[in-house]
Amino acid sequence: MTDDNAQPSKKVANQYERDYDYTKYWDNRDYENGAEHIAIRRLLRGNHYRKAADIGGGFGRLCLLLRTFSDEVTLAEPAATQLEAAKKVLAGTDIKQVQMQADDLRFADGELDLITMVRVMHHLPEPSAEFAEISRVLAPGGTAIIEVANYGHFKNRRRHKKEGKPLPVEPVSIRTVKADEPDAIAFVNHNIDTVVGQLASAGLVLESKLSVSNLRSQKLKKALPKSVMLAAERITQKRLAKNNFGPSIFLKLRKN
Repeated sequence: MTDDNAQPSKKVANQYERDYDYTKYWDNRDYENGAEHIAIRRLLRGNHYRKAADIGGGFGRLCLLLRTFSDEVTLAEPAATQLEAAKKVLAGTDIKQVQMQADDLRFADGELDLITMVRVMHHLPEPSAEFAEISRVLAPGGTAIIEVANYGHFKNRRRHKKEGKPLPVEPVSIRTVKADEPDAIAFVNHNIDTVVGQLASAGLVLESKLSVSNLRSQKLKKALPKSVMLAAERITQKRLAKNNFGPSIFLKLRKN
């Protein structure tokens, strides 16, 4: 006899198994991709690692960059379709491709020296399990770079101030259309201070942060060459990080 009210033990992050080609998402997003590369290079500059993993790394978009900083890189991705796409992107490299969930990482305790998790947090309204796993598999003194979709970006802060309302501390759904399935994956933006506190509770201490994709605008992308936008991005990432200006905040963390 089954319990009709029973809930699954965990949600499977399978949005990209639903006839969605994530590689096409990056068409006409050269600026955003370049901005994220700039941020990672800046945060990892001068360091080299033994073993790294990109958690929820899709088709391996950032893995080749990570390989320049690490002797061994694993693409840890839950969606089989993304891993299939990664075979072409990562062909001829020694980058490993393993199917796994962020809340159930198939690495030994302290096995990794470097972890990145980019464009995953907007699917995690409650990331405590994922943070605990990242902390578990990261070696003491190891580095994690976690990108957070930022609700408190400049436009929202200005709007909340005008309305006389404080920024919410809890995640905010940014889904614009009704979910097509009962178990559809979440789309949320986070309060950066809340996330930093959650990370600290998992033993991951903030070392530095960057505000990324500060010029994310269709109008600007049509008006300005990508080279100009990325030059401005390099100048603004650190300067605007203090106020969490941009839509994407990259956090560099150290495992206690």
